[in-house]
Amino acid sequence: MVSAVLIVIGFTSALGFKNETVAVLALVIASILGAVPIAIQAYQALRVKVVSIDVLVTIAVTGAFIIRNYEESAIVTFLFLFGAFLEQRTLNKTRSAIKELTEMAPESALKQMVNGEFEEVDVDEVDVGDILLVKTGAKIPVDGTVLSGEGSINEASITGESLLVSKEKGSTVFAGTILDNGTIQITADRVGEDTTFGKIIELVEEAQDSKSEAERFIDRFSKYYTPAVLVLAILVWLFSRDLQLAITILVLGCPGALVIGVPVSNVAGIGNGARHGVLLKGSEVIGDFSRLDTMVFDKTGTLTAGNPSVAEKEFYGVNIDEALGYLASIERESDHPLAKAVLEEIGETVISSVENTEVIKGGGIVATVDGHRIAVGNVALMEKENIVLSEKEKADIARFEKSGNSLVLTAIDGELKILMGVRDQIRPGVKEDLLRLKKLGVKNLVMLSGDNQGTVDMVSRELGLTEAYGNMVPEDKSAYIKKLIEEEKQIVAFVGDGVNDSPSLALAHIGIAMGGGTDVAIETSDVVLMNSDFSRLPHALGLTKATARNMEQNIFIAVGIVLFLLASVFFSQWMNMSIGMLVHEASILLVILNGMRLLRYKLRKL
Repeated sequence: MVSAVLIVIGFTSALGFKNETVAVLALVIASILGAVPIAIQAYQALRVKVVSIDVLVTIAVTGAFIIRNYEESAIVTFLFLFGAFLEQRTLNKTRSAIKELTEMAPESALKQMVNGEFEEVDVDEVDVGDILLVKTGAKIPVDGTVLSGEGSINEASITGESLLVSKEKGSTVFAGTILDNGTIQITADRVGEDTTFGKIIELVEEAQDSKSEAERFIDRFSKYYTPAVLVLAILVWLFSRDLQLAITILVLGCPGALVIGVPVSNVAGIGNGARHGVLLKGSEVIGDFSRLDTMVFDKTGTLTAGNPSVAEKEFYGVNIDEALGYLASIERESDHPLAKAVLEEIGETVISSVENTEVIKGGGIVATVDGHRIAVGNVALMEKENIVLSEKEKADIARFEKSGNSLVLTAIDGELKILMGVRDQIRPGVKEDLLRLKKLGVKNLVMLSGDNQGTVDMVSRELGLTEAYGNMVPEDKSAYIKKLIEEEKQIVAFVGDGVNDSPSLALAHIGIAMGGGTDVAIETSDVVLMNSDFSRLPHALGLTKATARNMEQNIFIAVGIVLFLLASVFFSQWMNMSIGMLVHEASILLVILNGMRLLRYKLRKL
C-alpha cells in the first residue's frame, strides 16, 4: 500500500506538477521498499543454491536502478509484491477444504464425572471408555457407541452426504458429526487423532503437502530454466549492449505461473474430494488414477452390501441340533459376514468350548468341539478334509451354487451334516455407478472373490462386468493384480474392504478402500471412500481426470504466456518491463483461478 501511494505521488509530481525531484524521490523510495523483501527472499534462495524468481527480479530491479529507470523499478516491485499478495489470498481459498475440516473439529464434550454428573471439558481431556452426553445441535466429540437415547445425525463431515442418519443404542457415531435432534449418551471408543475425523484431517493435510510427478518435474525444470533465463539475459546484453532489453528479459522470463499452476490444481482437487467423502492420499495418486485402464473389485462388502442372510439350507443324518450348536460355537469366533448370517439363522442354541482352531485361508475353519473334529467352510475345504459327498449332496451343492448362493458346509468327524446357502444383496445403485466408470474410460471391470464361481458369475452377469473369477484366496488375487501390471502393462486399481484385501490394495497402482472396512485396508490404500459409499467412486475418478486436465491447462497457459512475452520483446515495440510484469502476475492469477474451478467440480449425471 505504501509503495502504491508513493508511485501515485511520483507520477502525479512528474506529470501534474512537473516536479522531477519529488517524483524521483518518491519512486526511489517505492523501489527500495518493494525490493527489500524480494531481495531477502532471493538471498535465502541463493543460500540453498537455488536461482529463484526472486533472484531474477532482484537483478532486474538493480539493473533498472543502474540505468536510472526508477519508474520501471517501482512498478515492477509493486506488481511483484501485489501479485504475491493476491496469489497467497487465492491459494488460501483453495485450501479452504482443510480449513473447514479443522473448524468442524469438536473442541469440548460433556463428560460424566465420578459423581455421575456431566461437566463440560476440553475434548483433549476425554479418554477411551469415558461416557459422554450429546444434546441436540452439538457436535459428537469422539468416535463412540450409543449407550442410550435416540437421535438423527448429520454425517456430512465424514461422508459428504447431508442426509440424516438415525442412531439408537448400539449404533456407531463419529467425531465431527452433528446431532440434529434427540439426546444420546455415548461411550468413547476412539479419541483425538485416532478418530475417523482426526484421520481425515491428517490424511488431507499430508495429501496437500505431497508432490505429484508433474510437480516434481516442474521443480526440476525450474531449477534449470531460471538460470537459463539469467544466462540468456547476459548474452543479450553482451551482444546488444542494451541493458534495458536484458533486464526486461529477466522479468518476462520468470516462470511463476508454471511453478504455481500444478500445485494449485492438486490442492483444489484434493480439497474437493475431502468435501465429497473421497480421501485422495497425495498428489501422486492423481496421475495414475486419471489414466486408469482396469478396475478390480472384491465382491463381499464392495459390490455387495456385506449383510448376507441364509437363503437355503439342507441337513443330512441325525443329531442336527447338536451339529447346529457346534457350528454356532465355531462361527462365534469369526467376524466374516457369512458367519454372522449363519449365527442369525441358527439363533439360540447350546454353545460349546472350541479348541485347536485352525483358519484355512480361502477355505474356512477347522476346530475341535467336545472331542469332535469340525470343519466349516467351502467345497475346497471339504475336499482337503477328505469328506466323501453323496450324489444327493453333490446335487444340492450344484443347485445352491446355480441359485447364486455362497456355500457354508459343516462336516463332523468326516461326515457332511449341514449345507447352507448364503446370499448377499448387490449394493443399491452399483450397476449405474459401474456404467459411469465405463463412460469415464475404464476399459475393464473385473471381480475377484473367494466365493464359488456360480455366485460370482451370477453377480457378474447382473452388473455387466468384463471378467469375474471365483474361488480365489488372497494370494490368487494379488497374483492376478501382478499379472495385469507386469505382463499386460495395465494401470490397475483394486477396490476392497477387508484384511485379506490388503496385499492387493498395496500391489495395485491405486488401492481404493471402502471407509467402513478394516483399519489395515484403509492404511494400505491410496484412496478411501468414506462410509463405504460406492457412489463416491465415479466422483473420485472423474475428479482425478478433471484435476489432471486442469494441470495440463495450467502448464499450457504458463508456458504459452512466457513464450508470448519473450517473443514480444524481440518482435514488438510496445513491450516493456512494467507491462511484462503485469502480464506475468495476471498469468499467475489465471492459473490459480483455473485451478480453483476444481473446488466446484461435480460429476455429471447419466
